[in-house]
Amino acid sequence: MIMGISEDIKQPVFKSELNKAVINIIYTNSWLNQKQIAFFKPHGLTTAQYNILRILRGQFPNPATVNLLIERMLDKSSNASRIVDKLESKGLVARKQCANDRRAVDVLITQAGLDLLGQIDDELKKWEETIRNLSEEECAQLNMLLDKMRG
Repeated sequence: MIMGISEDIKQPVFKSELNKAVINIIYTNSWLNQKQIAFFKPHGLTTAQYNILRILRGQFPNPATVNLLIERMLDKSSNASRIVDKLESKGLVARKQCANDRRAVDVLITQAGLDLLGQIDDELKKWEETIRNLSEEECAQLNMLLDKMRG
């Protein structure tokens, strides 16, 4: 049996269906974040660090600037420079002075970063199946509705 948001947060009445939907999205976001934190912890990564590594892999073999990382990050409140510092200390990314703009710094994923993402890719696919409660069609509909909500 599927538990609904009313049961999950012990709130039987909402101001409106929109209010209920917003609360449901916030609650589900928190639920999913906790699951991701637990998944990435054994790999020594945060979700924001993983996000930056994925962006850098998408850019590879080209480097990315910190501004590009900020632009593409899922969590816009994250401090990209600090995250890059942590990833650099782990040997997962490297920084070098930008050839075109000496004031800018290029960030490039290292082979160790690529290897770690390769390992995570296999595990992530299996992990996603453990939280899959929607069909492909339902996922497509959810994506469309979320995109529509953001306008």
